[in-house]
Amino acid sequence: MATPLPEATEKYFAICEEKLGLVPNVLKAYAFDIDKLNAFSAMYSDLMLGESGLSKLEREMIAVVVSSINRCWYCQVAHGAAVRELSGDPALGEAMVMNYRAAPLDARQRAMLDFAARLTEASHRVDEADRATLRDAGFSERDIWDIAAVVGFFNMTNRVASAVGMEPNPEYHGAAR
Repeated sequence: MATPLPEATEKYFAICEEKLGLVPNVLKAYAFDIDKLNAFSAMYSDLMLGESGLSKLEREMIAVVVSSINRCWYCQVAHGAAVRELSGDPALGEAMVMNYRAAPLDARQRAMLDFAARLTEASHRVDEADRATLRDAGFSERDIWDIAAVVGFFNMTNRVASAVGMEPNPEYHGAAR
């Protein structure tokens, strides 16, 4: 018999159900350890929903690029749906998952996503020239920090999701198409 969830977690899941129409499987997966669920949720909320010079769409684009490089099934599907929804462009969501370099991006987005890809593929090779490219594209020092933090978070969560075989919620597949 499963241990009942704490009242605060049940409320959080009810809010997810009300706002999203589902409880994301990633939250259900973390629910075996409430402290880890709370830490994950707090970090996700801060990085993806908190104050930033990056738009919500830009942060979701980073999540998709990192997850695509890492081939994280859960995050490609879930965050690809978020890109489709936030952009209103189903083709953009698909391009982001398949190959962001084929997507119609502006120079700022391209610089941001190229940096995210480089940081994911070879973090030890990131240097001042990479940061200068971001500054030249209009990113502040705080924005560069936020890009790096989102990249780092999704590199971690991709590995956890892949390690435990996390499956995307079926609802994500048809969302915003």
